[in-house]
Amino acid sequence: MLGFVSTLAQQPQHSPFSGHMVVCGDDALAQRLAVELRYVYGERVTLLLPPGRDPRRPELPLTQRGRAATLFGRMSAAMNRNLGNGGNGTADSSDTNAGVEAVRILEAPEPSDEAFEEAGVESAAALALVYDDDERNIRAALTARRLNPRVRLVIRLYNRKLGQYLETLLDQAAAVTAPGLDPAALDASTTVLSDADTAAPALAATALTGSSKVIQAEGLLLRAAERTPPEDGRIADPGLCTLALLSSTTHDPAGAEGSDSSGADGPRLLPDERQVAAATGRGTIVLEAVSQAAPAGPPPRMGGRSAPLSQFFSRRLRWSALGVGLAVVALAVASTLTTGDDPLHAAYLTLLDLFAMGDPATGDPTARQVIQLLSGAAGLMLLPLLVAGVLEAFGSLRTASSLRRPPRGLSGHVVLLGLGKIGTRVLVRLRELGIPVVCVENDPNARGIPVARRLHVPVVLGDVTQEGVLEAAKIQRSRALLALTSSDTTNLEAALYARSVEPDLRVALRLFDDEFATAVYRTLRTAHPQAVTRSRSVSHLAAPSFAVAMMGRQILGAIPVERKVMLFAAVEVAGHPQLEGRTVEQAFRAGAWRVLALDATPPEDRRPDLATATPATPDRRSGLVWDLHPGHVLCAEDRVVIAATRRGLAELLRGRRAVTSR
Repeated sequence: MLGFVSTLAQQPQHSPFSGHMVVCGDDALAQRLAVELRYVYGERVTLLLPPGRDPRRPELPLTQRGRAATLFGRMSAAMNRNLGNGGNGTADSSDTNAGVEAVRILEAPEPSDEAFEEAGVESAAALALVYDDDERNIRAALTARRLNPRVRLVIRLYNRKLGQYLETLLDQAAAVTAPGLDPAALDASTTVLSDADTAAPALAATALTGSSKVIQAEGLLLRAAERTPPEDGRIADPGLCTLALLSSTTHDPAGAEGSDSSGADGPRLLPDERQVAAATGRGTIVLEAVSQAAPAGPPPRMGGRSAPLSQFFSRRLRWSALGVGLAVVALAVASTLTTGDDPLHAAYLTLLDLFAMGDPATGDPTARQVIQLLSGAAGLMLLPLLVAGVLEAFGSLRTASSLRRPPRGLSGHVVLLGLGKIGTRVLVRLRELGIPVVCVENDPNARGIPVARRLHVPVVLGDVTQEGVLEAAKIQRSRALLALTSSDTTNLEAALYARSVEPDLRVALRLFDDEFATAVYRTLRTAHPQAVTRSRSVSHLAAPSFAVAMMGRQILGAIPVERKVMLFAAVEVAGHPQLEGRTVEQAFRAGAWRVLALDATPPEDRRPDLATATPATPDRRSGLVWDLHPGHVLCAEDRVVIAATRRGLAELLRGRRAVTSR
């Protein structure tokens, strides 16, 4: 079941597959995506990996091929175990992988023409390019489009603007090379995604206690919230509907965070009314609102180009300048009162004395002489004030491009470890939510350093495993720690050290291995029962989005439910026998999918992004209808928004393919 492995021969041989899926990558996302396609969607998969060990994870003894084979073996064993136990509430108890070949693993240093020919890209239905390097993915995408104009490309890019340009370019190339391509197929022929953008909202939400889970994409706004379990014998407020039941051990200090192997105690996605009524004492995730997003406006400014005076001059210097100014005013008033001079002339003489430009008042009254002496003294105080102001201004201009240090009285912030691709996106997300952040990064040339500088976010440069670094980030007064470096051991060491400083600190770790994450979670929960601990895998959060894109669809978003993922997608009812001709109540399948909203916009006015083309009128409905009656019958021309599990969405897509192929 581990699949067969081959290295590229001198004379490439054609792939034995046709209409299969090809995944090319060099990190955990490629392996997770292959698992998703093989064991969730039942697709034939060829995985192309670079030979040797992962250069970013040299501590791992296995090669990337060996790690992938081990991961596939664990998934195969878990599926056989679940099927042997009768399943756990999935959409279908039959083996979705029956008759499907095992994952075929190839090794090649680069995604070249020979490697693509060996992997069968010329006859593949979809190709995922998920290398960590954007340039390599772009180069491979151009090669693949030349070899197979009809192949569905899913590309991983961190650069958003470049991704938009590349998607347009490749779609145009497909339209020119294959002029008879179906418009719907052409629309899905190229999809550019970012694992960092997909995972960032979920990672940012782990740092917030009781925060809402918001999905805003494709013109749709979904808001879900986690409800704490009420008193014994009662159930939580279901809102519009209950999306998930949290683990029965979630609030138990010795409990384990739920995953696919948690059994009856684990989380239940899309439960029915009977399961919700029986789940007293469990926390829930409920749907609060489904609406259309407001038109996208300009993003909020996180920091202006021009800095205010408070950033150029210190508070002490500003108070000193104010004192000198008040002294000048007082001297001018005193001169007017004692000499009877005109106020403007008195102020003029005071300034002359202040700048030592006046003649000595030898023949003037005593009051005038005293005021001249005081003005001279004020002038002596003005000179060092001007020097200090100039020095501070030059210092501020010099350090305007440097990193800020955490302020002395900072508290209630989030300490973010790592400013790579993932950490940078999470930083932007936290700042959009208005949450104060202090970053810790070991590399002064990291990707997120310019972003932190632009957003005026304090950064501590140093190795987080060294003593004093977390203290410099004010960890003892922070609200949460997000350990998002690419090293599992670094994240774990930082979490353990932070807990030694602040035992009740909320901690979220980025960990790759599920078994290791489970062991870490249980140990930290047992050692610190009053603190909140979460572990998240970026590849686990991002893989469902890439897998659905390879099937020709795009999900609207995903919500993590402990260590499971719930997907939201817009689905055309036509071609889905599980939906077409059924009522909303009949179309609901517990543990698989649920219809949340109906797009009432006429088919001729619909847009792919769910945005309303024309406003609603008394005679013409438009927009989303989320308060659907359970008896409403779904028609073939309808488009609905559904919440689905990974396997539930896979079954819907398989059902439509079966109907289409007839």
